[in-house]
Amino acid sequence: MRRALLVTTLCVIGTAGIYARQPAQQNQTATIEKIADTLYVVRGGGGNTAAFLTAKGVVLVDTKLANWGERIMQQVRSVTDKPVTMIINTHTHGDHTGSNEFFPASVEVVAHANTKANMQKMDAFAGAKAEFLPDTVYSDKLTLGAGAERIDLHYYGPGHTNGDTIVVFPSLRIAHTGDLFAGLGTPLIDTNNGGNGLAYPETLKKAAAGLKGQVDRVIPGHTDVQPFARFVEFGEFNAAFVDAVRQAQKAGRTPEQAFAELELPERFKDFQTTNGQRNVTTIYGELKK
Repeated sequence: MRRALLVTTLCVIGTAGIYARQPAQQNQTATIEKIADTLYVVRGGGGNTAAFLTAKGVVLVDTKLANWGERIMQQVRSVTDKPVTMIINTHTHGDHTGSNEFFPASVEVVAHANTKANMQKMDAFAGAKAEFLPDTVYSDKLTLGAGAERIDLHYYGPGHTNGDTIVVFPSLRIAHTGDLFAGLGTPLIDTNNGGNGLAYPETLKKAAAGLKGQVDRVIPGHTDVQPFARFVEFGEFNAAFVDAVRQAQKAGRTPEQAFAELELPERFKDFQTTNGQRNVTTIYGELKK
């Protein structure tokens, strides 16, 4: 049985709903893309899985939906014969943790402390499957490895959930953001797992400031690799969205009216608002508290 190590001091929302609101996964076969000499992205089957090659083995960031483990490994084996030695889960959702159970119990699993707590509520990790929960947890920052193989894990506050990890590969100047930045549009705010609409922009602002000068590109949770400037812009988009909702609430508009009349600066025209009505309703509820 795995044992959890607390490195620093320290329910699932309807899962079908979560997956339905994420960008569509059209590809039912996994594919792999080289991002840097030692970093690859495996696509399909849920969230983007990063594969970081080290001297001892492969570090995976997220494991997609259930039953995608072998497809992940088929792609990893196309670039290396090294075994997987570590899994980092960016957050609790089943399209990012679903194939943890495919890998041997000897593979170390790392996540934020809140993510482990959220995962413990999931049927997928009940009973004997609890051995696939994180072994190592952290609260604010954790460094794994050293030199060119160093990995930094950062937590900046609640957003998509209350345990969103940003995984940074300093030698490559690349970060994996999980679903804190899933793609170019309104994010999913999973309040059942600690997500918070009002806090989201501040969390993104802190992350942008903390990573400035260290990261050039980011791997979002569900779309193509983006320049770091897009991550910064995503934070500004969310701040503008929340400000507009605040003003609508102060003006006495209903959540439905607020979304229907929503106007954001032209520079955010590339950002979709698929989750917009849901996010407005969530933020209205938070404003009342």
